[in-house]
Amino acid sequence: MKKIIKNGTLVTAADTFQGELLIEDGKITQIGSNLSAVGAEIIDAKGCLVFPGGIDPHTHLDMPFGGTVTKDDFETGTIAAAFGGTTTVIDFCLTNRGKPLKNAIQTWHEKAKGKASIDYSFHLMISEINDDVLNELPQVIDEEGITSFKVFMAYKNVFQADDETLFRTFVTAKELGALVMVHAENGDVIDYLTNKALKEGNTDPIYHALTRPPELEGEATGRAARFAGLAGSHLYVVHVSCADAAERIAEARSKGYEVWGETCPQYLVLDQSCLEKPNFEGAKYVWSPPLREKWNQEALWNALKSGTLQTFGSDQCSFDFKGQKELGLGDFTKIPNGGPMIEDRLTILFSEGVKKGRISLNQFVDLTSTRAAKLFGLFPKKGTIAIGADADLVIFDPNAERILSAKTHHMAVDYNAFEGMKVTGEPVSVMVRGEFVVREKQFVGTPGSGQYLKRAKYNTPLAESERLSI
Repeated sequence: MKKIIKNGTLVTAADTFQGELLIEDGKITQIGSNLSAVGAEIIDAKGCLVFPGGIDPHTHLDMPFGGTVTKDDFETGTIAAAFGGTTTVIDFCLTNRGKPLKNAIQTWHEKAKGKASIDYSFHLMISEINDDVLNELPQVIDEEGITSFKVFMAYKNVFQADDETLFRTFVTAKELGALVMVHAENGDVIDYLTNKALKEGNTDPIYHALTRPPELEGEATGRAARFAGLAGSHLYVVHVSCADAAERIAEARSKGYEVWGETCPQYLVLDQSCLEKPNFEGAKYVWSPPLREKWNQEALWNALKSGTLQTFGSDQCSFDFKGQKELGLGDFTKIPNGGPMIEDRLTILFSEGVKKGRISLNQFVDLTSTRAAKLFGLFPKKGTIAIGADADLVIFDPNAERILSAKTHHMAVDYNAFEGMKVTGEPVSVMVRGEFVVREKQFVGTPGSGQYLKRAKYNTPLAESERLSI
């Protein structure tokens, strides 16, 4: 059915204006005033903002880790994402050394099949570079449309790749048209500090943070940036948590290196003291990189405002406190790493960023949608309000006040990392390709209706004027 959205304030990464949208066959076909179409449903967005659906470039749904599996799968995770204003997720497909990449990709397709209520795509983990992997990668890009590779510099003896693998991934990605993503922490030194803490009897959740100090995130970020520069390639640093890492990104960009940075809501509003909560409650806040001392928050906000960091992911990786996080009682290394963030991503950035004057409304849209669409080969189909774009839209009440809580969220996990936080701003209705998934705060979507997105090859999204101004 045709739809016309009226009376809302339309917001893109570049403009804010009063206007109307005509939606036909899942696409935006007209933008203007006093639009009409025979048989069109009229949707009144009075008092609301209308912006492109969020793109979450960093999720872990139905992911095995530490002897268990994340609580939210592609069904519960994408429903929660939709309630939070996200219409596309890019999930991380984990691979196994010595096994064909296509096996891992097929496993991830099976995880999502019949479950996703919003559109989705995959990043591909690279843990080794050899002839078999090199022979498969062109097919991964051309047939699967997976154009981003992730390399872990941490989790020694689990995910961590060596420096040669990382450097060769940069070289290969440049040749094939892919973007390299890194989890930037020095896994070797973390391994030493972790073993030392355990030997000394330091087993509480706070030692997860104390054995992964910010200096090791900064070092790894700088090292990855230098490798990218040496290879003439591109780097995307996931979940930047501290000033040290943000400074390394700024330094690399000042040298002309093509380096991009992402941060997440938890690092903007939570801090290291959360891991000191009594009765093992600190385990709820164990993820990697860990939460930092509070002063880092201002540095991250400044990096978002200045453009040193360009995207905003959730790093959704949820584990129940009861029965899952509790696996680490008496040994912080056995606490499954990750937290439930997918639903509150947009609201926290709006409430703490836009409402408090830290970033502009247009920056908010760029951070939560447009820039990710450009970096990951989805623009202009996704990430903007434009004629011909998918009608992935959020009707957002900028004045709604509420309290974040596990009692009201839609994630399957048994706690909310932001429990009790008062926020302003809430998605009211959310569309994916012109169809409501959430309408008037009620889920009306269909698990399995989400489409897998084949993405375009990485194409430098910097205009020459932007490049010169870095």
